[in-house]
Amino acid sequence: MRAFICGLKGLTLDADERAFLRDAAPWSVILFRRNVDSREQVARLTADVRDALGRQAPVLVDQEGGRVQRLTTPHWRAYPSAARFEPAARNAAQAERLAWLGARLMAHDLREVGIDIDCLPVLDTPAEGSHAIISDRAYSRDPSRVARLGRAAAEGLMAGGVAPVMKHIPGHGRARADSHLELPVVDASRAELEAVDFRPFAANADLPMAMSAHVVYTAIDSSAPGTQSSVVVNEIIRGVIGFDGLLMTDDLSMKALSGGFRQRAERAIAAGCDMVLHCNGDLAEARPVAEGAPVLAGKALERAGKALACIRAATPFDVAAGLAEFESAIA
Repeated sequence: MRAFICGLKGLTLDADERAFLRDAAPWSVILFRRNVDSREQVARLTADVRDALGRQAPVLVDQEGGRVQRLTTPHWRAYPSAARFEPAARNAAQAERLAWLGARLMAHDLREVGIDIDCLPVLDTPAEGSHAIISDRAYSRDPSRVARLGRAAAEGLMAGGVAPVMKHIPGHGRARADSHLELPVVDASRAELEAVDFRPFAANADLPMAMSAHVVYTAIDSSAPGTQSSVVVNEIIRGVIGFDGLLMTDDLSMKALSGGFRQRAERAIAAGCDMVLHCNGDLAEARPVAEGAPVLAGKALERAGKALACIRAATPFDVAAGLAEFESAIA
């Protein structure tokens, strides 16, 4: 089993993908819209992935609501973006209840089709003038509210038997560029970053998993994006923020990163990331990523085991009543 997560090309596994999963042995796979049609199809795909890997491997998805929802209409309900909860609520407590309910309902949807890790909550805090790539994916512009609403969402997922992944640590909210397309550079001081950007992650540092940000923080390390910076990973994420869970990269195929795909993976692992993520399903890229990812061992293996321990049987929940409460408040 190697320290990487890969994407898939389509709605079913072809022979090449089956062979790749068997031989490269990724820790898990991640699904996108191109992999999703109906409940029956997704359930078959997740079962086929586990059959090809020969184990009960976790399956990930980005199911946030709003703009980022991989399982969507007509087979699944459309969920609101994170920014909707506070305006829809009478008070802070109800906003947190709505964040919990939305995540608990999504967890129900995901577990039905064999998905057990959701890349949620988004704990980025948008700043004035920042790029719209985060915007309404964030819960608030107040880091203390981001922390509380994100915690509620994470707990909703875990109550539904789905493990959360907080993102994008140590913070993408201040970036003025989309890391899918270019490398963002943040010039804020370390004091500013600690006072705002890092706070929601520090408040949730006990969560099992986090996804890194492909962002350069010039006050910390001007030479490399956070994903590939040992200073960011060890001094900030592990030190200042205090996160000791499983740290995975954001997608290595994003244009914020440069170099060959094996090199991208090796740089992230050398910086201290536990796991590398490659999403687009292109085996010509995924193969060198797999070559650059080590066998999962040591502290990374221990962290992965603790993360998987968060995937438990769902606690009892009245889905119909929860949905009625949620939709009434959001409407």
